[in-house]
Amino acid sequence: MRHIRVIGIGAGDPDHLTLQAVKAIARTDVFLVLGKTGERQELVRLRHRMLEEHGRPGHRVVEVPDAERDRTAPGYPAAVEDWRRRRADVIERLLAEQVGPEETAAFLVWGDPSLYDSVIAVLDDVRARADATAFTYDVIPGISSVSALAARHRTTLTRVGRPVQITTGRRLAEGGLPEGVDDVVVMLDGDAAFAGIDPEGVEIHYGAYLGTDDEILVSGPLVETAEHIRALRADARARKGWIMDTYLLRR
Repeated sequence: MRHIRVIGIGAGDPDHLTLQAVKAIARTDVFLVLGKTGERQELVRLRHRMLEEHGRPGHRVVEVPDAERDRTAPGYPAAVEDWRRRRADVIERLLAEQVGPEETAAFLVWGDPSLYDSVIAVLDDVRARADATAFTYDVIPGISSVSALAARHRTTLTRVGRPVQITTGRRLAEGGLPEGVDDVVVMLDGDAAFAGIDPEGVEIHYGAYLGTDDEILVSGPLVETAEHIRALRADARARKGWIMDTYLLRR
């Protein structure tokens, strides 16, 4: 039976690979890559560098176009569900055509596969389908951007007796900081939602391109730093064509 590994590869630093991930890469026959349109080439090179350093001799890399998500659809959950279904179609075909019955394949996932990534849900969808692509799979955790952010700012995500909440830029823009939670990590923020909330009494620990040569780190009172971060963010996105960032808001 085919076996699939979902391997977390960290937030951008090649040294973010855990020993478990390194060993898993060395035991994998074929790496399945879902290529995105206009994918940032430095991230593509980083992924290949990891395979060159840790992959077994003779491993294969199979890259196919990923399913595109309709970002203009009015219903966000429905759009995501449709995207995942079409992504499952792609993966089902990949497993049937590119992975032998006794081979091990892997998906390399940025950060931690269990945090805001769809590969696990999509594999569960594929497993529920026909027996033609029957397989087992396991998940190897990685260093998430959330962990990297806290470490780079030399802070912790929680304080004594207080919870931390992880949310998205979309949710922050819709409702602001949630009631009863003083520590909020924000991910997947496409529009600098931090600049649209009441900044009084709020600190921010911000990080972009964590673990890379282009890393940006800013921290301080939100009322003093919001416009500076937004300007840095806009400049970096214009220069590089993309941005990956996350931040901790703390009352």
